[in-house]
Amino acid sequence: MRADTPPQLKRSIRLIDLVMLGAGAAMGASIFSVFGPAAAIAGSGVVVAVLLAALPMVLFGLVYGFMASVMPRSGASYEWQRAFVHPMLGFMISWLRLMGSAMLIVMFARVLVNYLKMALPLPDRPMMLAAIAGVFALNYFGVGLAARAQTVLMVLMLAVLAVFAVVGAPQAELAKIGDVMGGGWLPILAALPLMIHLFLGIETATEVGEEAANAQRNIPLALVLALALSAGVYLVILLISLGLVGPAALAASKAPMVTAAEAALGPFAKPLVIGAAVLALLKSMNAIFLVYTRSLFAMGRAGVLPAALGRLHPRWGTPHIAVCTAFAATCIGALAPSSLVFLFIAINIPTMMKYFGTCLAALNLVRRRPDLHALSRLPMGRRTVGVLSILGMACALLIIVAGFKTDPRAYLVLGGWAVAGLAVWLLGRKQTPGPTPAPLPIDAGPVRS
Repeated sequence: MRADTPPQLKRSIRLIDLVMLGAGAAMGASIFSVFGPAAAIAGSGVVVAVLLAALPMVLFGLVYGFMASVMPRSGASYEWQRAFVHPMLGFMISWLRLMGSAMLIVMFARVLVNYLKMALPLPDRPMMLAAIAGVFALNYFGVGLAARAQTVLMVLMLAVLAVFAVVGAPQAELAKIGDVMGGGWLPILAALPLMIHLFLGIETATEVGEEAANAQRNIPLALVLALALSAGVYLVILLISLGLVGPAALAASKAPMVTAAEAALGPFAKPLVIGAAVLALLKSMNAIFLVYTRSLFAMGRAGVLPAALGRLHPRWGTPHIAVCTAFAATCIGALAPSSLVFLFIAINIPTMMKYFGTCLAALNLVRRRPDLHALSRLPMGRRTVGVLSILGMACALLIIVAGFKTDPRAYLVLGGWAVAGLAVWLLGRKQTPGPTPAPLPIDAGPVRS
């Protein structure tokens, strides 16, 4: 690189890394905790609930895949909403997600330490900060390093889960699983808000669009593979767990995976599950941190937050100031007490708003920019994209409304954060660029309207 050439984002993320980013972001704490509460609600119907919970992510995944095939960007959710909806809406949704991302990393770090304490007497906050610092280092020294680490962690976790599956499957009994439709549809539908957590984050690969090789092809393909991999792993683990101990035992357990593993592995169960949980949580922290920093980077590059956030490291090609900012914010969050239920709701709301905004951006793109739609690598017509986008927006709104009864405090906290974000937007309005035409796709030549 010439001395006078500004640093660029490096396209060093491969297809397998993109798959592992999406699946790794989704397969975090939920697989080790959510099956128990869901079985208490739906019984054996939790198997059907897993499949139904994947359907909204199929809608969102198709929309995200379409947008990535047209215009891959780092910090994509913000960039798409800024370009195809309105700069202020893109800012406000991304502003809310900044808090949600920090909370999510803190929650994963907290759960990670809880699992480690099953084996060793460890101090909570120092260990949380150590885990966050490790993720920070990976992301500071190159996106390729962070992506490779994600792949390694994911492979190791799948290997540990495979041990459970290979040993447990021969001992599982269909009779213990029971009739998956025995309780009817009502308990299955009631379990869905819990099961949605299993698939959140599948779209993570879209957030590093400018850093992925052959992004317009690989990102949509990675979304499909990540969703299929996650759903397959969930079904296998759930069916074996039910076949080993039955839905009642899972529902009564505070650590359902440990309960199921003990039935198959005896004294080896606890270290196996602890190992799998630590790997799962580390890779989820890494994936969420990567997305968090790209949101800060995109907003800094666009001028809606300090421009320093949009700078790149001259050697590593990473948004190093955004990475340091995300690290500092997450460390501050780690020092505060928190409720896991509160965190889940506070994380879900900005995520669903992000999905809503991206679906609206896709709808506007096919209506207003047929020239860009023609560049899509996915064979989906304008009407198909429009229907998928409307369905996706409806799903996002329903999930947002459904969470209000669980813990309304999260809505109040996010409302306060939104007011602060509106003030930031209004104060910086003179320096903030107005609505801009959609940027050209990375892999395409000039577009003629």
